[in-house]
Amino acid sequence: MSQPRVLRMSSLFVRTLREDPADAEVPSHRLLVRAGYIRRAAPGIYTWLPLGLKVLRRIESIIREEMDSIGAQELSFPALLPREPYESTGRWTEYGDNIFRLQDRKGGDYLLGPTHEEMFTLVVKDLYSSYKDLPLSIYQIQTKYRDEARPRAGLLRGREFVMKDSYSFDVDDAGLEASYGKHRDAYIRIFDRLGFEYVIVSAMSGAMGGSMSEEFLARADNGEDTYVRCSTCDYAANVEAVRVPAPTPVGYDDAPPAHAEATPDTPTIETLVDHLNERFPRDDRPWTAADTLKNVLVLLHHPDGTREPLAIGVPGDREVDLKRLDAQVYPAEIEAFDEAQFKKHPSLAKGYIGPGVLGEKNESGIRYLVDPRVVEGTRWVTGADVDGSHVIDLVAGRDFTPDGTIEAAEVREGDPCPNGDGTLHTARGIEMGHIFALGRKFADALGLQVLDESGKLVTVTMGSYGIGASRAVAAIAENTHDELGLVWPREVAPADVHLVAAGKEEAVFAAAERIARELDEKGVTVLYDDRTGKVSPGVKFKDAELIGVPTIVVVGKGLADGVVEVKDRRSGQRDNVAVDEVVDHLMGVLRG
Repeated sequence: MSQPRVLRMSSLFVRTLREDPADAEVPSHRLLVRAGYIRRAAPGIYTWLPLGLKVLRRIESIIREEMDSIGAQELSFPALLPREPYESTGRWTEYGDNIFRLQDRKGGDYLLGPTHEEMFTLVVKDLYSSYKDLPLSIYQIQTKYRDEARPRAGLLRGREFVMKDSYSFDVDDAGLEASYGKHRDAYIRIFDRLGFEYVIVSAMSGAMGGSMSEEFLARADNGEDTYVRCSTCDYAANVEAVRVPAPTPVGYDDAPPAHAEATPDTPTIETLVDHLNERFPRDDRPWTAADTLKNVLVLLHHPDGTREPLAIGVPGDREVDLKRLDAQVYPAEIEAFDEAQFKKHPSLAKGYIGPGVLGEKNESGIRYLVDPRVVEGTRWVTGADVDGSHVIDLVAGRDFTPDGTIEAAEVREGDPCPNGDGTLHTARGIEMGHIFALGRKFADALGLQVLDESGKLVTVTMGSYGIGASRAVAAIAENTHDELGLVWPREVAPADVHLVAAGKEEAVFAAAERIARELDEKGVTVLYDDRTGKVSPGVKFKDAELIGVPTIVVVGKGLADGVVEVKDRRSGQRDNVAVDEVVDHLMGVLRG
């Protein structure tokens, strides 16, 4: 039985709102609720209303078409998963508080799946044993669950979400590279069809491990991800994945000895620089924040419950970027180094901490990692580990040796490109897809092996490829809305045509009914505003703009002259078209 393609506003389960919801922080959240696409069920959990579900299903259909085109096969795992596979890979502990855990009536441990790597790996292990079975790509479009500490931004950061995750399985790395390329090409086609601006950037693999890693980011001024692009080359990366070009080490034979100086009332970089320029002026130039070494303390909360203090040294003109730091220390979580911690480490002079007491071999025993710019021979002004005192001309490699380096300092507009040419420009985006060469992490942990051509057991290598399907609904809305409401790209819109009967005359409704019927017969999905009674033409027009179907047809006053109005929702262009020709005209518009 064919699906009805005329959706009548008089009976459609939808209510539009004139006021923004109180908890809406971003345009997509505000407009999707107001236009009747979603309703809040609980923090970070949303009900999909008929219009919203139609958009989500269209996005899923695009994903399926392109995944099927590269030979990937769809399956579906349960959302309720046993503990044991996640225990085998260590992720039962690594996920910490970020997963929903529960027990059955017999005390067995389960979780609501945040991601399904373990299940994909085990099902292939269960069914395949030979190189002849590979390569294989399988995928699912499944609801996922993560216990977000602060769900926000509507569908962009929820506790329940729909995701497409796929995995490739190959005998060797050359096979993985080919599978990765096929998925990357499929992702480009998917995002081109979804109809919003996006960029592809290098990324961190995070919890998954692996080597090659790229993100597909929707451009959005209010996006949670910051990425950079080079002014002269094709380098692009999420800031978490940017690697700072380390300066060449410099000689320090002629460097003056380090000397501690009284610097009272200088607990901040700004006050320190002012004091240096006043009391210890340089001959060549004024002191700047970049001459100082700022040491920041955090507490790492590891999945096993232990807490470890960590000191991070960065040039004083930069802040520690917590998102970059978070990516570096995963699966540990970052906590504040509070007053209680300072009491546990009395050798730390708050506001005047220097390398002298840091490092695992030093008094505090606190691991000390520095920015890659802190190379051998560089000279710094930093804390002297005494209240009201700093050290000048402290030379890295001569006067202190850190325990290692860490990419945690903020990346800024105008920084040099890691490739060596050009400068970096920053922008914001929303992560929509992530592809990476997963390698053998999960295959090793779960024993996924096959016999190769010589009869030898080899460990299978995997690729991982994800798309946020429900997040795409919000990302498209963020990228395409205007001041009047949503503006859907045609491939994902809930209908092809929004038909408005604007008036009370029987002739208006009769003409609109005929147009709706003829479009339906031609396979066109019509959202028909057939409401009567107290619903004015003005309300219908506002709802049409808010709902955002790409083509709006108004049957109203012009009918007396034999014309109806056809409006392009994106450009705002309006054309009067003869009522007897409007169906053919619309078919031409839809064919594009």
